[in-house]
Amino acid sequence: MWWKFLGVFLVLYSIIAGLLIDVPALPVIHQTIRNLFYHVPMWFSMFFMLGTSLVFSVRYLSGFRMKDDLIASGAANTGLVMGSLGLLTGMIWARFTWGDFWTNDPQLNGAAVSMMAYLAYVVLRGSIDESAMRARISAVYNIFAFMLLVIFLGVLPRLADSSLHPGKGGNTSTMEGLDPLMRMVFYPAAIGWILIAFWLLQLHNRRRALVQGVKLNNQ
Repeated sequence: MWWKFLGVFLVLYSIIAGLLIDVPALPVIHQTIRNLFYHVPMWFSMFFMLGTSLVFSVRYLSGFRMKDDLIASGAANTGLVMGSLGLLTGMIWARFTWGDFWTNDPQLNGAAVSMMAYLAYVVLRGSIDESAMRARISAVYNIFAFMLLVIFLGVLPRLADSSLHPGKGGNTSTMEGLDPLMRMVFYPAAIGWILIAFWLLQLHNRRRALVQGVKLNNQ
């Protein structure tokens, strides 16, 4: 249980400290830099969850254990939740930085396409009744979806010259030369949100395991 309490503590600490500490006066983003403590850690937790989903999809294809399919789908659902929170906080940040909730930015568009790819994963699973077939097809699709995620969020925005996002299109990254005081909030926030995401995954998987009769501790 200790890591769950640690996750809650770190998130609460980052929320409170993120609003109270002094932040450097940066051009364009100004006080909105505080969203770095919320928006970016949520994206980190999303990547961790979708990476976990990928690993267990590969494990399912290598051993065809329903436990692995259960964890893979649960991690994808949890990643969608964290990704949705990341999109919401990003839209708020865009509104106060660029003047609109959504701009024609490669990073934002890539995030939307990636989320739709994983929403299609959820729809795909819901459209197949036979459990073994559902697990096999969704595991293969999950690998494809993660490749899209890497391309649309990791590769294309860095190649685009028109991105307004910090660190993309030649813009200075908010992480470069990050103030030491901000680091004391940002890193605990990232760890805290990742721990909370794994807690949500654990709760989700336990509930589904009870419904489906799958033993999560079997080998």
